[in-house]
Amino acid sequence: MKFFIDTANLNQIKEANDLGILDGVTTNPSLMAKEGITGAENIINHYVTICNMVDGDVSAEVISTDFEGIVREGEMLAALHKNIVVKVPMIKDGIKAIKYFSSKGIKTNCTLVFSAGQAILAAKAGATYISPFLGRLDDISYDGIELINQIVHIYNIQAYETQVLAASIRNPVHIVKCAEAGADVITSPLDSILALLKHPLTDIGLEKFLADYKKGNQ
Repeated sequence: MKFFIDTANLNQIKEANDLGILDGVTTNPSLMAKEGITGAENIINHYVTICNMVDGDVSAEVISTDFEGIVREGEMLAALHKNIVVKVPMIKDGIKAIKYFSSKGIKTNCTLVFSAGQAILAAKAGATYISPFLGRLDDISYDGIELINQIVHIYNIQAYETQVLAASIRNPVHIVKCAEAGADVITSPLDSILALLKHPLTDIGLEKFLADYKKGNQ
């Protein structure tokens, strides 16, 4: 399972990359705005900076919702760097655009997926990735992990090549459950990734090892 980080923060991207487990980055206009990055030119430059930091796919989101606008933006974004994946919303014109991009060899990430039916359409259109938002499903008392299970099962049966990129990760348990469900990729905030490192018995054991070493070398 690949690990992507869901942020526009360069320091967090560097920290995850330095850990040695980072495979890519996802971001969106909200995450850009959170870092104070606004204006088309600044956003484009920021995407390029991220691409130069990470040896892996970087999802860059279109903001248009009509076919022509999505295609225009997507082609511009794809031309920025070989690592760019065009992030397209799960809407009618988005599916049309994904089919177009697929025919042109442009990688895509179909975002805001909340059902197996949507995932089927995205795969049929040739999406490189689909992003089911499991945390947001949990927020409305629907089991987001169950959706990941369902999509992975369907894709395996139908031999779809689209990768399941589990998004809206809220905690380390989500990451482990996605791995169990067979997700190809998770995209997560840095704190959830780092939380995988933590276990109280690890801390207790390390403290004892160090204390015993100190005693033996006094």
